[in-house]
Amino acid sequence: MSDPIVPVSYFKHHVFFCCNQRKDGRESCEDHGANELRDYCKNRVKKAALTGVGRARVNQAGCLDRCELGPVMVVYPEGVWYRYKNKADIDEIVSEHLAQGRVVDRLRI
Repeated sequence: MSDPIVPVSYFKHHVFFCCNQRKDGRESCEDHGANELRDYCKNRVKKAALTGVGRARVNQAGCLDRCELGPVMVVYPEGVWYRYKNKADIDEIVSEHLAQGRVVDRLRI
């Protein structure tokens, strides 16, 4: 009898940034510079050598339906949602959560 197949995640952390821009006047993550901060996060993750298979991947997402709390991002497979305001918040998420596996409680939503 063979061993059961255990699924292995392609990425240790998969980060999705809501970069939505609503056209109906409601609050949007892009109102707070989500695209620019996503790009900043991608660069920080690369510089920290955290990218690639078995490591981290940062992606843009459409609306994640939490823009009123925004800007927001979510880290899978843990399903941890964050609200961030600036590059310092992104630096903390990268160094703590993505590099060390420690959730940043002060930014968690």
